[in-house]
Amino acid sequence: MTTQETKKQIILTTGMFDILKDQIRRKKINPKNEGQIVSELRTAKQVNRRDLPANIVDVYKKVVVREINSGEALTYLFVPANVARAKHGTISILSEVGLALLGHEVDSIIEWHTEEGEKAFRIEEVSDL
Repeated sequence: MTTQETKKQIILTTGMFDILKDQIRRKKINPKNEGQIVSELRTAKQVNRRDLPANIVDVYKKVVVREINSGEALTYLFVPANVARAKHGTISILSEVGLALLGHEVDSIIEWHTEEGEKAFRIEEVSDL
């Protein structure tokens, strides 16, 4: 699966790049989505945290997406796995949806395999927590 747009290069901090590689190595990613992440990592641009553009999905970001087919808007508050708490409305950046969106910018359309099947999302907003 690939994004519907022309394949845009994702932008990751060096730390997140290394974490993603480790998640793949340890088989922590759904096999149906692993190929997409591996492909994105091959062309990913790595930057220092201070150089990460503000419109890129990363940890400690509030992200608003719209599910393409239903039109439903969803808001995610991405944090590290060890501090994610449902009662606080936060979700791990290493969750399925976090992995799908990580490194993508506002206006990107991402196709991803979910528990409910294939879905497409458009990133509408990214802001700091």
